Amino acid sequence: MLPVARQVAAATVAALLLIAGVWASWGAAQHVMFPTGRERGTMTVSRCADATCAGPFSPASPTAVRHPSVTIDRSIGEKKGARFPVVLKPSSTSAVRAGTAGFLHAWVPLGGALLLASVVLAGGIRDRRLTWITGGAGIALLTAAFAALSF
Repeated sequence: MLPVARQVAAATVAALLLIAGVWASWGAAQHVMFPTGRERGTMTVSRCADATCAGPFSPASPTAVRHPSVTIDRSIGEKKGARFPVVLKPSSTSAVRAGTAGFLHAWVPLGGALLLASVVLAGGIRDRRLTWITGGAGIALLTAAFAALSF
């Protein structure tokens, strides 16, 4: 009975980690995945602080409003003068990176959750194949996001 309880507890903790990873990622991912009805354009980084970067926003649509300054969470890819596509969050001047790099960057919390879940699964369920698949998916997602933001 104890081995079954251990496996159920480990599966529950792993599921909660994955749900938390999706929840943390969804805040930015929804804007990147479903940009219909949102302002899209290009941001040029003019200054960066510890956690955010700011710069002017040039809309993709000629009828959209130009914003003198929008903010974006800082990641490894932003340098002063860099230009990249963004999507503005509704009713704000906060932006999220668009395109493949933005999609991967938005799902980074899920990649971390996959790595944590693989450790929990390794200790609780002790299924090597499931552990390697979960950990490998997390490493692949984090590596792809790093590579996409670096280039």
